[in-house]
Amino acid sequence: MTIWTFGALAAGLAALVWGADLLVKGAASTATRFGIAPVIVGLTVVAFGTSAPELAVSVSAALGDTTDVALGNVVGSNTANVLLILGLSAVVGGLSVQMRIIRLDIPIVVGVSVAAYLLAFDREIGRLDGAALFLIVVLYTVWLVRAARRGDDPDAGSIDVGGIDADDLVEELEELQELDEAIVDRPVPVLLLYIVVGLATLVVGSQLLVGSATDIAEHFGVSELVIGLTIVSVGTSLPELATSVMAVRRGERDIAVGNVIGSNLFNLTTVLGLTGLVAPEGIPVDDAAIRLDFPVMLAATVALVPIIWNNFEIKRWEGMVLFGFYAAYVGFLVLEAGDHGAADVFGPAMLIAVPLVLLTFSVTGYRGWRRWVEQHQAVRFDRRTPSA
Repeated sequence: MTIWTFGALAAGLAALVWGADLLVKGAASTATRFGIAPVIVGLTVVAFGTSAPELAVSVSAALGDTTDVALGNVVGSNTANVLLILGLSAVVGGLSVQMRIIRLDIPIVVGVSVAAYLLAFDREIGRLDGAALFLIVVLYTVWLVRAARRGDDPDAGSIDVGGIDADDLVEELEELQELDEAIVDRPVPVLLLYIVVGLATLVVGSQLLVGSATDIAEHFGVSELVIGLTIVSVGTSLPELATSVMAVRRGERDIAVGNVIGSNLFNLTTVLGLTGLVAPEGIPVDDAAIRLDFPVMLAATVALVPIIWNNFEIKRWEGMVLFGFYAAYVGFLVLEAGDHGAADVFGPAMLIAVPLVLLTFSVTGYRGWRRWVEQHQAVRFDRRTPSA
């Protein structure tokens, strides 16, 4: 480990931020040109594009016989996406969530998370498991594209896929992207170049970051699974973090949430699926992953349901709680990896804290859902009541 290792770490971080900025600009502008709602772009181009580092790292790890890194990368990235990325994004500016994400995308991600957990119970993600996971994302993407083309996207937001006001969106993009000339007016090949260069920069930056971070971690004798769950997963999730935070600052809060949900779906189906397909002997699943890491990922995903039902947004204080749990989870992994005695106290304390926080989220979410139901009932009653 030399000074060049830290130089590569810094260069990787810079490349990730720049690549994420290019990708958001190109994707949002392309969506406007083709009349596609930003939430669809967030769930496809942006989410899948920023998950490309996870795919590259996991596949190369599987082919290089370091499958613990591949599995830890997927599970750790999904956990980081919800707790770290959504948490920090909410702290930056709060997040609003459209109805389509609540009704469709989050239930799909929860279902796929449960399916992946069940497939891992035999201590292996084999080729048949990988093919089944990959089939899910193929069907999902085809449905999204067809829905966008028909103009029947079930968004509850202000953007209507079938009738976008192009002038309003051009003005919005000029303000959000802080450009003298609206990117949306540039030729389509230029917009596609933004996306391609952004994705390429993300991949290169992630490789630099993960490679240097792994060298640093191995220097301190940390296991491959812990490396995958922490440094590698956070490193490959930095594009999602940069893209989501920038999207929130620009006001594209539907892209921020859609980016994370789409990325989690992509990680479980495409990244884990293709990695399971190419791994010579499948992906072995460690007992620790079954006992701790999969349940943490699943609990974080399920917790989104009551959080979002509270006025269809993730508030700043909720973002702080999510981020706090991620810091606690990583802290526990580090303590346990170092055989520190504090891990024996830390673990039981979290087992008490997590149910209490989930109960709080459930109560606030239920109250928010009840308010929404009452408001809709009042609206329907007003419509049925004849005017005097």
